[in-house]
Amino acid sequence: MAKKLKTKLDDIRKLSDADLRKELEEAHRRLFSMRLQSETRQLTNYQELPKMKRHIARLKTIEHQRQLSRAGAEAART
Repeated sequence: MAKKLKTKLDDIRKLSDADLRKELEEAHRRLFSMRLQSETRQLTNYQELPKMKRHIARLKTIEHQRQLSRAGAEAART
């Protein structure tokens, strides 16, 4: 399980900034759709909701790490 997660994280880290934002937007859309299905009792696997939330958190974490590294690199230049 941990190896599979590490592979997924490595794949996410390889994405460009634009692709990362696109993936984040798509994940938010899927989460919205899943919440809607949950409320209308159409969602068959309720365990996917927390998984999607964690996926979004991972994407946001990687995005934030990139922003911090860019800010650190700019601060080092000045």
